[in-house]
Amino acid sequence: MMEEYDFSNARKNPYAKSLKKQITINIDSDTIEYFKNLAAASGIGYQTLINLYLSDCAHQKKELQLSWK
Repeated sequence: MMEEYDFSNARKNPYAKSLKKQITINIDSDTIEYFKNLAAASGIGYQTLINLYLSDCAHQKKELQLSWK
């Protein structure tokens, strides 16, 4: 490992805008368990599955439809 590194020719990450942003969100434990079970069956991490689902909703511009009984 070098003692000093030269970053004078460094450039910004062109993909920085598409990087994920860490947040804190409260999700029901039943919902977490649902995604964890899906994750175990598919071999994908549950957080990745949640992100994929939310990304799909955003790309398709899905709107929330609630009906109270």
